[in-house]
Amino acid sequence: MLGGISIWQLLIVLGIIILIFGTKKLRNVGTDLGGAVKGFKKAMHEEEKDGDKKDADQPQAKVSHEEAGNTYDVQAEEKRAAEAEESRPVDSNQERK
Repeated sequence: MLGGISIWQLLIVLGIIILIFGTKKLRNVGTDLGGAVKGFKKAMHEEEKDGDKKDADQPQAKVSHEEAGNTYDVQAEEKRAAEAEESRPVDSNQERK
């Protein structure tokens, strides 16, 4: 069965888990896990239904690239700033410090 684990070994592990955590805590964990799975399935089905309605009601959108795209080159800006720093006249008082 499960990679060489027998039913008796599984029952022993289950018994140890029950002794450690207790039946009430395990029941709460099972209830929470079941509720989470049900909520996830319900949300997935609602999303599929909403997606189908939206797709059917709205025509496909057209994309146009008429706006001029502005690009920003960070490396060029850093290079300009470094060149401006180097070309700036050095104050003799700062040089002594």
